[in-house]
Amino acid sequence: MNSNPSSPAPGSASGAGRAGASDPSGQPAPFLTSEQAGAAAEDATGGTRSSSTGTTTTSGQQAADLVQRAAQGAHATIDRLASQAAPAAQHLQKSLEETGDMLHQRADQAREMGREWTESLRCSVREHPLAAVATALAVGLLVARLSR
Repeated sequence: MNSNPSSPAPGSASGAGRAGASDPSGQPAPFLTSEQAGAAAEDATGGTRSSSTGTTTTSGQQAADLVQRAAQGAHATIDRLASQAAPAAQHLQKSLEETGDMLHQRADQAREMGREWTESLRCSVREHPLAAVATALAVGLLVARLSR
């Protein structure tokens, strides 16, 4: 703890280092470290000590501990959710790949069937040209009557 409250500790939130910790280039970082936050809270409260636990931790240190515990809890929850979601995501990916493969196979089968029908129809028209013309005429008349 700072023995002289009127002169702030170097790098404390109430002194010249208000912008926070320095990065390797010496520029101030846009945040406070937990030590600086604790020192700032201690300076703001005048070094109030907690007597509820019988320890000499300051309210700033308690706040930093609370934030640390919350962050650890959040990390643990995220890790647990990620480990649960990973198998489901892998299963979904596998299912999508299988479905894509199946759709490609069905599309190939449909194309092949269309080619076979087209070739079969061409052969039928070549073998029976008059029947093909008569059939086309009958279908044309039927469509004309239905569209009136």
